[in-house]
Amino acid sequence: MNGVDPAPTFATISDLGLALRSGQTTAVALANEALRRLESTGRAMNAVVTTTTETALALAARADEELANGHDRGALHGIPYGAKDLLAVAGYPTTWGAAPFRNRYIENNAAVVERLEAAGAVLVAKLAMVEFAGGFGYDQPDAAFTGPGRNAWNPERWAGGSSSGSGAAVAAGCVPLAIGSETWGSIHGPAAYNAIIGFRPTYGLVSRHGAMALSWTMDKMGPMAHSVEDCELTLLTLAGHDPRDPSTLHRSAYQCDQRREGFRFATLTGATIGVEAEVADRYHEALRVFHDFGSVDEIRLPELPFDAAAATIISAEAASAFETFLEEGGAAELTALEDRVALLGALSLPAVDYLRALRVRRKAMAAIDELLAPFDAVITPGRATVAPPIDQRFLEEPNDPGARTIDGAANLCGLPGLMMPMGLGRHGLPAAVGLTGRAELDATILAVGIAFQERTGFHREMPPEPAANARDALHPS
Repeated sequence: MNGVDPAPTFATISDLGLALRSGQTTAVALANEALRRLESTGRAMNAVVTTTTETALALAARADEELANGHDRGALHGIPYGAKDLLAVAGYPTTWGAAPFRNRYIENNAAVVERLEAAGAVLVAKLAMVEFAGGFGYDQPDAAFTGPGRNAWNPERWAGGSSSGSGAAVAAGCVPLAIGSETWGSIHGPAAYNAIIGFRPTYGLVSRHGAMALSWTMDKMGPMAHSVEDCELTLLTLAGHDPRDPSTLHRSAYQCDQRREGFRFATLTGATIGVEAEVADRYHEALRVFHDFGSVDEIRLPELPFDAAAATIISAEAASAFETFLEEGGAAELTALEDRVALLGALSLPAVDYLRALRVRRKAMAAIDELLAPFDAVITPGRATVAPPIDQRFLEEPNDPGARTIDGAANLCGLPGLMMPMGLGRHGLPAAVGLTGRAELDATILAVGIAFQERTGFHREMPPEPAANARDALHPS
């Protein structure tokens, strides 16, 4: 490690791995530091549901013993991480962010948890999330029984959703790695608002067995970390077919892309319409960096109802997944008032609308693949604004057809995407840049991200420790 980090959980996985193998630290020490910060900083930001102390210390002790005996499981061996609380973990509550399930236990570990444990990673916490991953229609930050997710850069700003705890916990140095999920922006939003790296894999690349189902045909699991390399190291562990999840891709192990230049990029016509001036400035600065290692052309998305189709599919599938819960009145116990009623109408959504949306998606996938075929990545502003205030409703989205439409289109079509910090915008809050690529070319997107990282260093910026003092700031004596 470089010796200047205020906590080892701000270090990258590679740096922590070197420290473990050189004897500078131990897995038990890393786990204890993560647990300490989670219970102080993480709790103050509403980022934590449950710390898994007993499991964490047992796994960490095993990792130390194995490494001492020459049994090295790989890059994640001994590394602490947190899991979004829609992933089942045996012996601990799996709440899905919802008050009715705060004491609900699921018997077996999710596939992602299994694979990380097999790689030697150390689970230290179940991290907070928007109730039911936002599928019930929330329109403001206070939509989880743990409270509104607070931003690592300013606790009076939102952490983003629905992987709120995952984004904030990484950014605040509670854990070096977290697992989030995305159906429509739930990894990318918290990554953008908290200035960390968030990767959304191609649909089907990572098993969802043991994870809450919101939308069977759009849910994706992915890593959130301090560097693109950390996300790729994690993906090397997580990617692969799982017969328990029929949607997983039948293909060989993930292969890295070693390129660092000669890429072909595209931007969207009108990408900065409706984007805050400071965020747009950072975006144009980022584009100059991309010009250093690739060509940049401008494209326009096909005239297809990407967002409407995505919204219809999510509503129909969420209503089906939670039909019994809704019919039995369970939604009345949810935290956000709008979540108690918003999904009820989807129970009567006409089947023809759902089928029409599926047909639109098939056309959209073909059209998007043809459009992106000449390019390695599409570059867009990550979000139109910096993180909003913690008490602000967000019923109305800014009119930014460039930055937002690609998000809906990419999730509808199951495309990989990377969110990276690109400096600070208004109020000293993070701005971000997003990359989107063709299906199954995840390695290409990650290679582009690494090349950008090497030329900028934005990923090394840390919050000015509002997180470390969040409890005092929020609860003064």
